[in-house]
Amino acid sequence: MKFTLKLLSFCAFLMFFVGSVNAQDPEEDIRTESSVPDDEDKPLDDIVEKRLIEEREVLEYEPIREADIFWEKRMWRVIDIREKMNLPFTYPEMPFFTIVMDAAVNGEITVYSTEDDKFTYKLEPDEVASMGASVDTIITFDPETYEEKIQVVRNDLNPEDVKRYRLKEIWFFDEESSTMQVRILGIAPLIDVKDDNGNFRYEKPMYWLYYPHIRELLARHQVFNIGNDASNLTWDDLFEMRYFASTIYKESNVYDRRLQDYLSGVDLLLEADKIKNELFNFEQDLWSY
Repeated sequence: MKFTLKLLSFCAFLMFFVGSVNAQDPEEDIRTESSVPDDEDKPLDDIVEKRLIEEREVLEYEPIREADIFWEKRMWRVIDIREKMNLPFTYPEMPFFTIVMDAAVNGEITVYSTEDDKFTYKLEPDEVASMGASVDTIITFDPETYEEKIQVVRNDLNPEDVKRYRLKEIWFFDEESSTMQVRILGIAPLIDVKDDNGNFRYEKPMYWLYYPHIRELLARHQVFNIGNDASNLTWDDLFEMRYFASTIYKESNVYDRRLQDYLSGVDLLLEADKIKNELFNFEQDLWSY
């Protein structure tokens, strides 16, 4: 009887010891659970939860009769995001290029080829994902055997490498409202092409985005406002309000040529400024005071 009691006591002690060894530290459990808070318990990084942008609907353009358009002019512009007014394009938390690139790769928006700027040929998401990415072959050494190994490394495009955008738009005069209006048609990010030595050769557009079709996407992302963090300004608002700086590099002409094809230096900037002034004065000259 005494031997049986001793055996049972020893078994109970052994089970308690094994259980103590396998048990986790309760403080570790607390740290693990608290490191990933639930959505309900997650602290709010603001005063109130802002949902105005998520609930906002994009206003469609006012329908215009073809007969009411008696004059129109196509313009092509370049937006340089290094200019002070265009700095919101480079906001590190969500650059403009990251917004459109992620949506294009995920198939949320349609992307068009740069064979022309008339949105003729569609591109697949896989084609867009491979744009700007480069593949390098490097030699590494095994730390144990010191043998050489060839490794293929993929370098994705850095959003900071996209410094300029092309903008295609149409200016027209509406007889019904007697106003000059503008509609943006397309946006194209530009990337630099370099030689083997890393020297700049030229820049080329990656793809064209049809602006009327991406307005829903742009309206869901807020633009950083330098003067007011509480503003509800979206990317769609920024383009519709034309709150950006740009330079005209082409207007519709019989030769279908750009300004840089026949001008350079200061003359190029003066001609772009001349076209902008003519566009502004056209509406003013229609009226007599």
